[in-house]
Amino acid sequence: MTIRRRNLIAAATAVAATGTFDAAWGQHAHVHHPELPVLTPSAEPYARLQGGQPHHLTADQTAQRSVDSPAPKGPPGRWVPKAALPIPRSEMAWATEYAGRLHVIGGYGEGRVDRGYHHVYNPTTDTWHQAATLPRGANHVAVVTLNGRIYAFGGFIEQNRNPDANAYVYDVSRNQWDAVAPMPRPRGAAAAVALDGKVHLIGGASAPTEERASVGWHEVYDPQTDRWSRRKALPGARDHVGCVAYQNRIHVVGGRFNTFEYNTALHHVYLPERDTWELRAPLPTARSGHGLVIYRDRFFAMGGEGGIINKPGQQTVFGQMESYDPSQDTWQSHAAMPTPRHAVGAVAIGDWIYVAGGGAVLGGAVQSAVHEAFSLQL
Repeated sequence: MTIRRRNLIAAATAVAATGTFDAAWGQHAHVHHPELPVLTPSAEPYARLQGGQPHHLTADQTAQRSVDSPAPKGPPGRWVPKAALPIPRSEMAWATEYAGRLHVIGGYGEGRVDRGYHHVYNPTTDTWHQAATLPRGANHVAVVTLNGRIYAFGGFIEQNRNPDANAYVYDVSRNQWDAVAPMPRPRGAAAAVALDGKVHLIGGASAPTEERASVGWHEVYDPQTDRWSRRKALPGARDHVGCVAYQNRIHVVGGRFNTFEYNTALHHVYLPERDTWELRAPLPTARSGHGLVIYRDRFFAMGGEGGIINKPGQQTVFGQMESYDPSQDTWQSHAAMPTPRHAVGAVAIGDWIYVAGGGAVLGGAVQSAVHEAFSLQL
């Protein structure tokens, strides 16, 4: 369908490109945020997917946590607790920022895997709000902000499988989702990133459902024409990656080949002027389902998972915080997450990185409402 065009300023793109916030915030002074219901933070930090009931981590589950990084130590920084999510949830896989607010969309929660949740966090008031839900709920939905709108692509309607081709755009001022041209091929756990006025959708996992194989597909959505086109595929097809755009380049970091038993530390960068990919320094801790954000002109990777389900001693939930300097092609480590999680909602706003929700154990069995923020401020 044809979508209504709005001439809103793309400050969120500026934040992603520079890692700074103050200038972008001034551009958004005129943005109208509708009055959204305020939600009460969850009183329970964890819940089981089966039945959606509160859950207390066992000693074996807590033992899955890993925080040691092989990367050289950088400034440690600090973590502080923030208002918990309204409910424990996970497998939204990513989040996006718009006008200084965190949007966490889709995922697992309350005993189901096809939720259309749309929770919005305001760091100024440390409160969560309820926004319009996705027209069709899913997990592992790729989300990104571009030109004052939020886009959501694909996702799975079963537990980490059975992908959709749905594509939607969210108008903040109307608190409403509209359908846009569906993806050419269905997939979930892909990475969406804005570059030069378009959305690049990279990697993920697709059909058939019983195979759920990783793909290297690289498709580009143009909001001006409501059409899709193809670019060179990602070398090393994978899903659950970290992905950011910086200085007219797209970086894809880590991820998995089909399952978290086969995590990778691969770091590829896409050069749009040549439609090609090159290698960069690998992620120090190979993982998938991690967050990746730009903060102070570095890429910060946090959380993730790896291992084998039902194999005690071979199950890992990562809490490592590692950052990449694109000017030097080097990595360093920082203070680990107080609560290691995977498939988190992570964004940078101001001089903080906010990391909300996520899985507390390997796989999707236990959701988390934990919300913590990191800063290099003393």
